[in-house]
Amino acid sequence: MQEKQDPQSRAPGSLWKAHPALKAFMCGSLSGTCSTLLFQPLDLVKTRLQTLQNDAKPGAPKVRMVTVFFNVIKTESFFSLWKGVSPSGCYNYVSVAGALRNVYETEGIRALFSGLTATLLRDAPFSGIYVMCYSQAKKALPPEVASSAYSPLVNFSCGVVAGIMASLATQPADVVKTHIQIRPSHWSTADAVRYIYTEHGLAGFFSGAVPRSLRRTLMAAMAWTVYEQLMARMGLKS
Repeated sequence: MQEKQDPQSRAPGSLWKAHPALKAFMCGSLSGTCSTLLFQPLDLVKTRLQTLQNDAKPGAPKVRMVTVFFNVIKTESFFSLWKGVSPSGCYNYVSVAGALRNVYETEGIRALFSGLTATLLRDAPFSGIYVMCYSQAKKALPPEVASSAYSPLVNFSCGVVAGIMASLATQPADVVKTHIQIRPSHWSTADAVRYIYTEHGLAGFFSGAVPRSLRRTLMAAMAWTVYEQLMARMGLKS
């Protein structure tokens, strides 16, 4: 007599239970999405600051992060802080699709990869520095602290420390990337570095460092905290 198959074995939940890799992927995706949405305004403020630096005349007063934040709300709207594209005065994109089409038609496909080198110089070291500092910070704590009821706070604190270190170390590459991407010409990484240093000195490479450090630090700390809690609830070790 053929054994009757349990309907639950065909349910999506059975696949979920059968694949730990899928659990890790979903936990990472959920934690990353939540943290990105929550801290997107800081990314917009950072980009505006770097753009204003690029357009500023020599000797002009420095624009503050708080000023940019409230100016966006005052002149546009509160929800403008979640814009995916930050116009620099040269562009007037209304959507991601429109921006892609405009860049392709006016500058060619090469422009869609503008700033790639600087982006790699920013993101690859950031991930390495962050994971290294995060894991070392957790290892430095007594085991009873890391595994206590305060583990979410411990994870978040370690993430903050790691985020600050990684953000400051990779800030110059982020400034270079922004300068390359906001100019309607095919600047090289060397061109951008030379321009920033000539016009703004070493301090120019850290424009927008405060909002970016806040965003990347809080975003990464929250993402790791949510990720580790979700993984723990699913019975997996992160």
